[in-house]
Amino acid sequence: MVRTIDAIVVLGCPVRLDDRGQLRPGALARRLEAAAMAYAQREAEVRVVVASGGRSWGGLVEADVMARELERRGVPMGAIVRERCSLTTRDNARFAAEALARRGIHSAFVVSCEWHLPRALALFRRAGVRAEGVAARESDSRWLKRKWRRELERVLTWVQSR
Repeated sequence: MVRTIDAIVVLGCPVRLDDRGQLRPGALARRLEAAAMAYAQREAEVRVVVASGGRSWGGLVEADVMARELERRGVPMGAIVRERCSLTTRDNARFAAEALARRGIHSAFVVSCEWHLPRALALFRRAGVRAEGVAARESDSRWLKRKWRRELERVLTWVQSR
């Protein structure tokens, strides 16, 4: 367990906006809420919150939408770092680790969905980050979908460890 956390890294996923341009409820909103809550609980010790995601959804880059939403949820814009290059979880780990290292930071909470955290944490640790997971609450009550996600993550973890 990491005792001191200097950063929070929230991992991107598909951006879905409503007709007014507001983020729809879903995985990304849950991840951002978990990251904002983690920041509020450890504001004194957290130096940066990294919004990690470079995919473009409808012309909007994940990290840009995430930064806006984090600020809306109480994280000061001055504490937010946008990592806009990653297209995969492995990229998230690599590019976020580089961004943190440039700031002399080597420990972070990694925020993602519960089923995604084991692989994400393994990749962040491999990239040199002392990482601890923060799981965004899960809303999908369909057990078959949850089981599928977990099994897929197990396979991806095995493949990426080779």
